[in-house]
Amino acid sequence: MIRHHPASPLAPGGRASSRYIAVDLGAESGRVQLGTLAGGRVKLEEIHRFVNGPVRLPNGLHWDVLGIYREILVGIAAAARRADGPIEGIAVDAWGCDYGLLDRDGDLLGNPFHYRDHRTDGVMEKVLEEIPAEEIYAATGIQFMPFNTLFQLAAHNGTAQLDAARALATIPDLLSYWLSGRLAGERTAASTTQLLDVHTGDWARELAVRIGIPAQILPPLVDAGTVLAPLRPEIAADAGLDPAPDVIAIGAHDTASAVVSVPAKGRDFAYLSSGTWSLLGMELDAPVTSEEARSYNLTNEGGVDGTIRLLRNVMGLWLVQECRRQWAREGVDHDYDALHRMAQATPLGGPLMDPDAPELLHPGDMPARIAELCERSGQQRPADAGATIRTALESLACKYRLVLERIERVAGRRAEVVHVVGGGSRNATLCQLAADILDRPVHAGPIEATALGNVMTQALAHGKVDSLQEIREIVGASFSSDVYEPSSDRAAYEELYARFLSVTGLQPVAVADFAPTQGTNP
Repeated sequence: MIRHHPASPLAPGGRASSRYIAVDLGAESGRVQLGTLAGGRVKLEEIHRFVNGPVRLPNGLHWDVLGIYREILVGIAAAARRADGPIEGIAVDAWGCDYGLLDRDGDLLGNPFHYRDHRTDGVMEKVLEEIPAEEIYAATGIQFMPFNTLFQLAAHNGTAQLDAARALATIPDLLSYWLSGRLAGERTAASTTQLLDVHTGDWARELAVRIGIPAQILPPLVDAGTVLAPLRPEIAADAGLDPAPDVIAIGAHDTASAVVSVPAKGRDFAYLSSGTWSLLGMELDAPVTSEEARSYNLTNEGGVDGTIRLLRNVMGLWLVQECRRQWAREGVDHDYDALHRMAQATPLGGPLMDPDAPELLHPGDMPARIAELCERSGQQRPADAGATIRTALESLACKYRLVLERIERVAGRRAEVVHVVGGGSRNATLCQLAADILDRPVHAGPIEATALGNVMTQALAHGKVDSLQEIREIVGASFSSDVYEPSSDRAAYEELYARFLSVTGLQPVAVADFAPTQGTNP
């Protein structure tokens, strides 16, 4: 059952209007948005949107980072024309793990590799033969994934590019450097590299050296909310921005920014940043690097205001996106709304698979791969496009339950509600399945959570808001949400989840072992 919650009233604040540009980069598209904070509310206006995606070169899959930068400049100039007052700040957020290498003059040494490139195949296993996983996890607290920066750099070992490198910049840090002239490693983005010491907040330099990564390429670190420098004069002049706004380091990892704008009350909530990837987790005050957390392959990523995002990456709507691309290649161009309608019309209880199966990571014929996984576990292949998408969505919702129960056990706290933010919050079928299988309310929205978190952290850096909680109150007052209540038919969804565990071989947290909630909402 779905209920619509309008934005809640909030007494207008006494601060004057402030305007910020948020550059929000995703795996499918980039957006330049103009955010305005006034009267205790925040609003967003999309100024410029552009397609983003990989480019295949002879040596592998890359990002067109120069094309991305060109589109950012177009968006900044358009925002300057649209704003009805001075723009005070600009900030960039993007996905994690990928990076550019700079030479001694600060120039880029080639287009950054895409995390789905095959060059890291088998690299993680080789590294773990040399350095035990327990040792890496105890230092970094990061989920083991083959495309983590640590393993990408290990794959780069011995190349002319790495030999010539004098600095490393994650994608958002690289773009902020080009905008401001100052190179710095923002900590939430740095935490995704598996090269940041989660306990000290500094680079794990000894680990880097043992893997063959020159520690001197790791840049100086800054916290989210740091003003880097004014926008470079020539960019400001071209855009007609006078005075030049500040370039600000926000939660540069897009999920860190998304979590900032989760309109939650208290602490006993989980968040699901739903897009190409699904990032499901809870917000903690300190990392958890226990053996149990490592066995569940949970990640302790940095959050804004010194928080820790204990979470797990789940494959996400990449499955749907890649199915759609394959069908388009075959001459059938379904839009997303049509696919979701077909999935919604397909009955509950079709075939299931593990959405994190390695076969699903790389681009290719996703419908065939999903069908093969189902067939391999003794199930029927999905009958058509609607059944294929239904299999993907039901499997995702089941994986959410497994992951959330593990996170709750490790955190020692139950999430009473799940907040879904990002583009996936518009997917009513997935949101309702999540509520039904998780057996707890799912609050969907805001859609543009990442850009909102970007804008509001810029405002925090300038003293326009005072705390993370105030940000969440403003977001809750500014945007409506949909609430999905779990079905009363528990037997059907418990059977579905049990069958998911059976066909995937995944092990749940036993109910008897489940850690109780500790503490109450503040």
